[in-house]
Amino acid sequence: MSKHHSYNVKIEWTGNKGTGTSSYRAYERSHSIQVEGKPEITGSSDPAFRGDKTKHNPEDMLVASISACHMLVYLHLCADAGITVVDYIDNASGTMEETPNGGGRFTEVVLKPAVTILEADRVAKAKELHHKANELCFIANSCNFPIRHNPTCEVRAKKYSE
Repeated sequence: MSKHHSYNVKIEWTGNKGTGTSSYRAYERSHSIQVEGKPEITGSSDPAFRGDKTKHNPEDMLVASISACHMLVYLHLCADAGITVVDYIDNASGTMEETPNGGGRFTEVVLKPAVTILEADRVAKAKELHHKANELCFIANSCNFPIRHNPTCEVRAKKYSE
């Protein structure tokens, strides 16, 4: 039996400078992203498309969604495997190409998770679990472009409080 989950998001354009979309340069790409009970996110388009560089753009958020989903699945898999992750940082990157018709698409996302674990004898398994995390990641399974992984794994000596 499959389980279904629903997600409700309100996007509100906030970039009307008084004349709406009377011309391509007449409006801002600013918008807000709202989910009930959560902090609002201010967004814009990428600066290459007349966006505000101080706000999140959909392309940033797509890469962030893939990275965060991968991390959450990976941490779950490590916990189940008895691997103690004490630090996880991913400097993910995505590549998008514009198409001749004015659209575009992502051609790949590369995750570069730097993971720190406590068990020196589990480094190989910790690296291997990135492949399983990719297989299970909800967001990665929804993408039609390659998602590659270049993980690193370090070991930190246990402290008495751990």
